[in-house]
Amino acid sequence: MNNGDIAFIGGGNMARSLIGGLVAQGHAASAIRVAEPVPALRDALRADFGVAVFESGAEAVAGAGTWVLATKPQVLREVCETLATQARMVRPLVVSIAAGITTTQIARWLGDAGLPVVRTMPNTPALLGAGATGLYANAAVDATSRHFAETLLSAAGTTVWIDDEARMDAVTAVSGSGPAYVFLLAEAMIAAGMEEGLPAEAARALALQTVLGAARMLTESDVDAAELRRRVTSRGGTTQAAIETFEAGGFRALVASAIHAARVRGAALSAAND
Repeated sequence: MNNGDIAFIGGGNMARSLIGGLVAQGHAASAIRVAEPVPALRDALRADFGVAVFESGAEAVAGAGTWVLATKPQVLREVCETLATQARMVRPLVVSIAAGITTTQIARWLGDAGLPVVRTMPNTPALLGAGATGLYANAAVDATSRHFAETLLSAAGTTVWIDDEARMDAVTAVSGSGPAYVFLLAEAMIAAGMEEGLPAEAARALALQTVLGAARMLTESDVDAAELRRRVTSRGGTTQAAIETFEAGGFRALVASAIHAARVRGAALSAAND
């Protein structure tokens, strides 16, 4: 069995983004198998990517050396338990994109504590190939499988390895949930611009392009965020007035509290699914 044959258990948006990225990178569509219970989604996957689609996970994993668990966390245990017999026979590389579920839980549910499992946390910009994914590999994952998992997730954007699985909840809090924080900021900027008299369309265009431009400056230069902020903030100017208002309102502490709350919630979800 080789890692090149991939079975996706679940054919939702995140699975589609990974499948699309793999096919675009030249991975053979014939070597990708997808289990998806919804007929319309199965048909779309077959039509869009030319992959083999199946109604059940048991059919999809037949002949696959890598299994990508792409279901909702709440149903992952049930899904794994239905595949446990095959997992013990095949001993595949298992890659999970389910939030809050540990490698130990996955291996146990699949009936083999020694299974190689890579836990990942992608985020929604992965749908555009601009995602950020944290990965953790348990001790059973060898160097070849580790590289394969990284290649798989890099189809959706940037990847970062985490050595301590306990820190994966922090990955969820920073990047997994992070796009929503940026959307909230953009939402607030648009509303504030309108309150200051800008037409709705102008406020939206200016806010969204500003978010995009700032993100590009952060990612395309070797200057850190603090220095970029300082360069934009002229003494006594408009930006300084805004930054001082943010700081006076406890902006940094609020962001820290929000990310902490997300991390704690991620840990709680893991415990609840055990």
